[in-house]
Amino acid sequence: MKVFLTGASGGIGEALARHYVRSGATVGLAARRADLLATLAASLGAQAESYPCDVRNAASVSEVAARFIGRHGAPDVVIANAGISIGNLTDHAADTEVFREVLDINVIGMVNTFQPFLAAMRERRSGSLVGIASVAGLRGLPGATAYSASKAAAIRYLEGLRVELRASGVRVTTICPGYIATEMTRRNPYPMPFLITAEEAAGRFARVIDAGKSYAVIPWQMAIAGRILGVLPNWLFDRFAAKAGRKPRRQP
Repeated sequence: MKVFLTGASGGIGEALARHYVRSGATVGLAARRADLLATLAASLGAQAESYPCDVRNAASVSEVAARFIGRHGAPDVVIANAGISIGNLTDHAADTEVFREVLDINVIGMVNTFQPFLAAMRERRSGSLVGIASVAGLRGLPGATAYSASKAAAIRYLEGLRVELRASGVRVTTICPGYIATEMTRRNPYPMPFLITAEEAAGRFARVIDAGKSYAVIPWQMAIAGRILGVLPNWLFDRFAAKAGRKPRRQP
């Protein structure tokens, strides 16, 4: 199996990289933090290759995708995992740039990740494009409107892409994690129900991908919570969400 993975230098991405290497896959590791990426690739051995790039830069992603395809052919799985979460408030002018950064990485970065691989996967008529979204995309979260908006956009993008590719042989999988214990969530100053480790999450993600599922919320307890939140009337959701903890803003 050949896997190309963005956001691979830490957290869920690193856990996924380790999982697939243990499974015998050849893994292309992509991330902005070249030093961490090189260290991870070295620790994983010959099955892992380092491809430093910024998913916001389409030309950069296209270049590393061409290198991967040139060495290994079309990947069996492409996982768009790169993402950031930063608290933001609309009444702060500086947070407009935060909003843009979050959307650029979490949404446009996903498009940039898939695009350069798609022609080769279409030609082979097989493979999986996997987008890591979030339960935060199911309802808007106060203090994290950029993140919620980006993940809602990712969910709808992946849904539309899945239909576009329905007859192509290329599958599209949307994964919506709940709380995963990573550097990103460590900064959350509030309780995180149903928290699981990155290693456990990686195993569950891989099982969803292997099964060819189109959509999954992980863990299953968060799937139930997500369904409940989705049907709450606005007046009740607003009352509940207003009391929720808020992710800190980026400090100047």
